[in-house]
Amino acid sequence: MLRYIRYLVLVAIALVLIVVALANRGTVTLNTLPEGMSRIPGIDLLAFSMQLPMFIVIFGSIAVGVLIGYVLEWVREHKHRAAMRSEHREVVKLKGEVRKLKGKANEGKDDVLALLEEAR
Repeated sequence: MLRYIRYLVLVAIALVLIVVALANRGTVTLNTLPEGMSRIPGIDLLAFSMQLPMFIVIFGSIAVGVLIGYVLEWVREHKHRAAMRSEHREVVKLKGEVRKLKGKANEGKDDVLALLEEAR
């Protein structure tokens, strides 16, 4: 049931995107710099313009915004990922020490009793 609801939502989103694309088929001029700045020597190398359908500009802007947000969030969470790695290494180290100490405590005992002690 949940799968069908997910498909229904995806179809609705696809229909909205198709309607937006059809409503914005007109071409627009996309400039990388304002007209006045493009006359400055040295910066004129960055100035170019192209004709694109408006829906490509809209969807491209959304995609770039999502990508920038994803990268910024990934950078922001770096300290949390580093702390988790450090804590994981600590847990592995402590588990090894516990195993070693249990082995020393069970030296000379019956094997069955040693296994029962380890299970605790």
